[in-house]
Parts: sequence; structure tokens; C-alpha cells
Amino acid sequence: MTPKKILRRLRPDNTPGWGQNLPPLLRRLYAARGVTSDDQLSYTLRHLASPFELRGIERAVELLADAITQNQRVLVLGDFDADGATSTAVAMLGLSMLGLKSIDFRVPSRFADGYGLTPGIIERLQEEGELPDLLVTVDNGISAIEGVDAAKKLGIKVVVTDHHLAGETLPDADAIVNPNQPGCAFLSKNAAGVGVMFYVLTALRKKLREAGRLPQPEPNLGNLLDLVALGTVADVVPLDHNNRIFVEQGLRRIRQGEARPGILALLEVAGREHTNISSTDLGFVVGPRLNAAGRLDDMSVGIACLLADSPDEARRLARELDTFNRERRTIEKDMKTQAQDLLASMSLDLEGLPWGLALFDQDWHQGVIGILAARIREQTHRPTIAFAPDENGVDIKGSARSIPGLHIRDVLAVVDSRHPGVMHKYGGHAMAAGMTLARSDFDTFIRAFDAAVRDTLTAADLEAAITTDGPLSSDELSLETAALLKRAGPWGQHFPEPLFDGEFRVVSQRIVGENHLKLVLQPVDGSGIIDAIAFNTGPEVPDYTRTGVRVVYKPDANTFRGRTNLQLLVDYLEPLS
Repeated sequence: MTPKKILRRLRPDNTPGWGQNLPPLLRRLYAARGVTSDDQLSYTLRHLASPFELRGIERAVELLADAITQNQRVLVLGDFDADGATSTAVAMLGLSMLGLKSIDFRVPSRFADGYGLTPGIIERLQEEGELPDLLVTVDNGISAIEGVDAAKKLGIKVVVTDHHLAGETLPDADAIVNPNQPGCAFLSKNAAGVGVMFYVLTALRKKLREAGRLPQPEPNLGNLLDLVALGTVADVVPLDHNNRIFVEQGLRRIRQGEARPGILALLEVAGREHTNISSTDLGFVVGPRLNAAGRLDDMSVGIACLLADSPDEARRLARELDTFNRERRTIEKDMKTQAQDLLASMSLDLEGLPWGLALFDQDWHQGVIGILAARIREQTHRPTIAFAPDENGVDIKGSARSIPGLHIRDVLAVVDSRHPGVMHKYGGHAMAAGMTLARSDFDTFIRAFDAAVRDTLTAADLEAAITTDGPLSSDELSLETAALLKRAGPWGQHFPEPLFDGEFRVVSQRIVGENHLKLVLQPVDGSGIIDAIAFNTGPEVPDYTRTGVRVVYKPDANTFRGRTNLQLLVDYLEPLS
């Protein structure tokens, strides 16, 4: 059922006057990603945007400085994903470095509490006799109207640090720091929650320094950039120049072994050598293991791993997170099989499917429906929502993933306007969203969602496309190019890792590891042969030796038995005829 993909090529903006010292290939790649000056490729910290461009940061800093001076009790309220975990760790470590003595954290349960600061969390703090003087939200809070009100009624001051889009009404917090709140002139609207919290810390350090109250020796907040890099990549925010600085600076520290023991331990359990990691490793190796705790159990385990000072304790917690991740993969695999059965019952081909897919199974796991929606979206190239039962047995929770050209939150707003009350609550962004509705209203929602998607998209929007950087010449198909591209990052969302396409003769092919296709290729111009591998193709594939293939790939270095050779990592392939 996977659709054939249309190949599109990035077109470089050949603005003159920059990149004269770059290899021609790199200049072409950077230009295709919107780079127009050498400064956009400088990743020194002095190029970071000023924290004082963030609306509300001065008031937030005043409250935090008072908390330090008056030895107030501060509670950091995080979130149950990797950005929330790293944001929490950065807040805990950074505020302690700056002199705060009494600080603790709490993470809402995905299953019992739902997202963000809620009145229920405040009620439990009151019951436990653990009310803080100041509550700081990280990676959440901009929509916590009721939660902030509940805290304020009990005399708790609230500082919101967040990066999510604001609604029509803002919470009545004592300070809000969010680049996406109305009236904020901060240039990097793409900052992750962890980046926002890091900015608050840098502004607080400046205030304490000016007041002569900064601990000595002066704390180096740069030591937190490994965490900032991890949260930024794992949250899949666009890597604008500001975010690329954060990621590159964090990667440099990790490669030098100057990272938190927890990050090094997570790389170790995954079999990755920290001296040679890239942003891809943060997104696909470390991030999923950290996220697994929030998906299946309690993100406090992940935060504890990031906060661990002892390498032995970090390894123990990293192994626990790795176990969660293995369990998550098993659950996801079973759910995907069930989802594919549901799709098969709807139609025998893609053309017969709804334009907007909404799928539900009574046995699906809340913590994995977002990943499931993404997998089905990739397979069908349709906006997809996967639903799982809520704890109350009456409602269901959905996690949505969209395709280019469709703003999923706006589509949900259309559904809400046409069918008021069907969704109890909803929210999100252009590419991802969440919602809750009664199980009895699911059939109504299915029809309403599909209708709203059809009103937004055209049939052409449902054609899957893959964008490449064009072909590499025979001279460029080399280990040197693979090394050059690895060093040229950081790559990520909206600054994608280079993908190339080309036509090849297939010298040989075989299945390895039961599920992966190993190929030996020769460019059609007759130059030397090249190894390639396509992961997770399944055991049954066409005989490409008869047809040749068009391949979309990334050049990579593969070391086997002490020898390193060029290997193409295949993202997509199709027969030539």
C-alpha cells in the first residue's frame, strides 16, 4: 500500500558573494537550504540572539533572583517528552549553579494528569503539604489557564517558560517567557522549550553578576548545552541558525566527553561512540530512549538519568530506559500490524482510503499512538490520527500527524466549528496535534475529519514526494564526501541532511538480517561498484538485477572487519522499468 514517490530536487539560491572557500558541493547544498551568507554557517555562541529580546524575561529573572536571595522553595514543572525532560534538567542544574538552594521537579503523568500544569497537580501538592513559593513551567504552561489560576489562589507565584503557540487567552502568570506569545519580537520563533529555559538562565546570570550576587567561581552555563542540543533535536523543531548554534555547540561537548553522564550512558547502551556522533544520533538514538520513559511509565526516570552525577548510576538508569524503548518497539510493532489490518478493511488500494485517516483500537497504548500515527502517515501519505482509550473508559485520546500543505490544528478547528462539543479539547501545531472525545462520537468525528481534510487538500497533495539534492558525480561518490557531509551539519528539521538520487545497475542483491536488502550497485556510467543497504524492506523484494534501480540515498562510511568502505544508505528505491 506504500505509494510510489515523486522525486523533486532542491533548487539552490545562488546568491553571490559568500561561501567562496567552501567545496562546491557544500556551497550547493547550503544554498539549497536558504543560506545566503557566511555568518549563517558560523556556530559560535556570540551569534546567538539576545535573551533580552524575549518578552517577559526581565520579570521572570526578577522573580528567580528574588527566589535565590530569599531562599524560596522552587518547583519546576516539566513535560513527559524529551524536550520536557531536558528542559527540566537544564532548569534544575542551571538554577542550582546560580545559587538556588531549594529546588525540586515534578512531571505530570501522561495517563493520570495529561499535558501541562493542571488544577489536579496543584491540588495534590496541597494535599502533600509541598506547596512551593515559586512554580516554573518548562516546555508547557502557555495554555494552562486553570492550572495557573489554581496556583495563584494558593499564593504560589508562577513563571511560564514555553515555546508552544499561544491561544486567544494567556494564563494569568506572574511572568511568561515564550517566543510565540503575542508581542514577542524574539527572532528565533523555532526555539524548543529547553532553549527558552537556557535563555532565562543566561539572563538571570547577567542580572546576578551585575548585582554582585553571582556564585564564585562564575558558573559556566555552557556546560548545559549538551542537554539543550538533545532537547532541540529530539523535539524536531526547525533548525534555524539559532538552533543550529545550540546543536553544534552541544555536539562538540558530547564528542569531547564533556557531557552529562546520562547522555554518555544512553549513547553507550545504544552502542554509539560519543566521539563521532551527529545530530541524527541525538534524534534517532538518544531521544527515543529518553522518550520511552514518558510513553510507557514515568519521565522522572529519564530526568533522573540526565541529572545523575555518577556514571554508574547513569548507566543503571540508561539500561532501564533502553528496556522501556525495547518494550515500546514491541508495542508499536503490534499496533502497526493492527492498524494495517484496519486499513485493509477500508480499501484494497490507496485511492479508496479516506483523505483524513482516523483509527482506533481498544487495546492500543496511549503512549505510542503518536508514533503509530506517524508510521501510518508515512505509509499512506495522508494526515492520520491514532486513538487509544482514556483511563475513564468513556473517552478516547487521539494523536495526529499531518502532511505538507495541511495545518492539522486548523483542520481540527474546522471540525470543532462544524460539530461543537464532539471534541472535549484539542490543540497542537501545523504537523502534530492532540484531542480528546467521547468514544460514542468517534464515528461522527471520522466523517467530519475526512470532510475537513478534503476541503483543504487537493488530490495532488496526496501524492507522496521525496526531495533530493540531485545526483552525485562519480568523483563525488566517495568516502571523502561521506566524511565531508557528516562534518557539515548539524542537519535536522528544515535544514535536512543531504539526500541524493541516481540510476544504478544492480550487480547483486540479497536479504540480510531477515529484513534488510543488501545491494552491490554500479552507476549507469560504468564507474566502480558501490555497496548499499536498504533497511526494513521485508524479506520479499523484486529482482532488481533485471531492471536496474533509481535510488535515493545518503553516502556513509561502513567499517567491517577493520576495513572502511563507502556504503549508500538507501531511503527509497524503485525499478527503472
